[in-house]
Amino acid sequence: MGLWNDIRHDFKTVFSMDPAARSKVEVILSYSGLHAIVFHRLNHFLWNANIPVLPRFLSQVAKIITGIEIHPAAKIGGGFFIDHGMGVVIGETAEIGENCLLYQGVTLGGTGKERGKRHPTLQNNVVVGTGAKVLGAITIGDNVKIGANSVVLHDVPQNSIVVGVPGRVIKKKVVKMFEEGPVEMLDHVHIPDPVENKFEEMNNHILELER
Repeated sequence: MGLWNDIRHDFKTVFSMDPAARSKVEVILSYSGLHAIVFHRLNHFLWNANIPVLPRFLSQVAKIITGIEIHPAAKIGGGFFIDHGMGVVIGETAEIGENCLLYQGVTLGGTGKERGKRHPTLQNNVVVGTGAKVLGAITIGDNVKIGANSVVLHDVPQNSIVVGVPGRVIKKKVVKMFEEGPVEMLDHVHIPDPVENKFEEMNNHILELER
């Protein structure tokens, strides 16, 4: 029952997170992100049942079909959505909370050959932008938004925005992003960069001095 409830939750989430979703049939037939998570739900069940080989084999089949690679051992909460999804990689010890959104090209990866917990933990309501890399056994807090192409190597506190390489944390007022509305929540590009803002301030100051 838990497996089916999670799949139903994932299916409903598509309509709340993707304005292009128009009908149930369209989503079932053409959304690779949904296909990938359904495959994973089944593979994770088989993995927990200690069935050898088959879960890893099916995860590779899912990767060929969807372009998304999710290790069967990864723990993923309900309401998970991958938008388009080509090139997404989720490692073995990754943990993802409720209502998280990943865009295409995201990697939740490790940083070496260490054993044990070596992949990130995303808590609830996390948005990870296109091409972002979240690496190592770090924790991304509730309601965090990670900007496109950021590289995150350290823990991120809740209610924050992360931008840049390496990722820099921008503190934000305490507000759940799912209360911001779909436009603000899904925007992972138009995010303020404090370094760029500081350079702009310095440039304006220099121009004023020159005048």
